Amino acid sequence: MKRTAQESGREGRIVNVSSEGHRFTYREGIRFEKLNDQSGYGNFVAYGQSKLANILHANELARHLKEEEGVEITANSLHPGAINTNLFRQEGFVNAIVGFLGKFVFRNVQQGAATTCYVALHPQVKGKTGLYFNDSNIAQPSQHAVDTELARKLWDFSLDLINRLSQNS
Repeated sequence: MKRTAQESGREGRIVNVSSEGHRFTYREGIRFEKLNDQSGYGNFVAYGQSKLANILHANELARHLKEEEGVEITANSLHPGAINTNLFRQEGFVNAIVGFLGKFVFRNVQQGAATTCYVALHPQVKGKTGLYFNDSNIAQPSQHAVDTELARKLWDFSLDLINRLSQNS
């Protein structure tokens, strides 16, 4: 991506799709020491944790890319909106309610793609990096999502996992 951005003279854009669900996570944000611990696990807070990780990753990636000379690549995250999908398929009763009401209150897939397309393609987003978008506008994420120390910890934790996995292969 770096080479393509440099050779084409066009800005590269990395877009992490997150969710407003990032606000509903564990008290500590990311449970680094308990990622695979089933005690205290909850579907909704685990989902929130994963969406928080999407935002933190985009923010830390944006910081790393800013430090590199001559690299015009942005990294942002977004909430696509409540979309009528099969996200709750494992939650029988919730799935039935969402399936019925979803037709009336949720966005369809095309509407849900609007913010993603905006962040990826719109000229107004040129040069903007490390931001969170909702409804094609810059939005304020949770306090955990703007915690630079938490983002750095997630980055280092992820690199350590990758290095350990590659050594074991």
